[in-house]
Amino acid sequence: MDAQFWDDMYRSADQLHSGNPNGVLVTEVTDLAPGKALDVGCGEGADALWLARHGWRVTAFDISRTALDRAAATAGDLSGRVAWTRTDLTVTPPPAAAFDLVSAQYFPLPRQPEHTALRGLLDAVAPGGTLLFVGHDLADLPPREELDFDPDAYYQPDDVTGLLGSDWTVEINETRPRTAPAPPGTHHAHDTVLRARRLR
Repeated sequence: MDAQFWDDMYRSADQLHSGNPNGVLVTEVTDLAPGKALDVGCGEGADALWLARHGWRVTAFDISRTALDRAAATAGDLSGRVAWTRTDLTVTPPPAAAFDLVSAQYFPLPRQPEHTALRGLLDAVAPGGTLLFVGHDLADLPPREELDFDPDAYYQPDDVTGLLGSDWTVEINETRPRTAPAPPGTHHAHDTVLRARRLR
């Protein structure tokens, strides 16, 4: 799933996603004081724009230039509140301790032996800040022999908690029903949700 893969995927349709922010983001972030946010794998920008409308200053990362261009084209008067940034997190980590919120919604982060990219995301959360890591519940997937990818090749919220030390407190780590219908052609009925706060 390199940049070419994602560019091709976004080019396959005029609009790949609904244009609405992810329900878990809205639920979990509404009670947070706005600050600096990192939207990881921002796609066409719905989450980043929702955050910007609610007072956040957003850095929106994606590996796909096509997705970023599409997102920027829809930003309108919010363009000054969002920095659309092409980044491969497996190569370049975000700035350390720079964000009051790091949001990764259904982001397919591949496992690495030293967890370098994941540790980079954790390090990007400022003291007092929040990590929101959301995935699809693997129990909703078809049998593995029917899949064209290995789910175990990507991090799940429980994997993330294993890397959180005493500097963190886990506020939510649960599976819950989706707030929106499953994406077309999928059976994703539940989300896995990790919300953790960095203490220092």
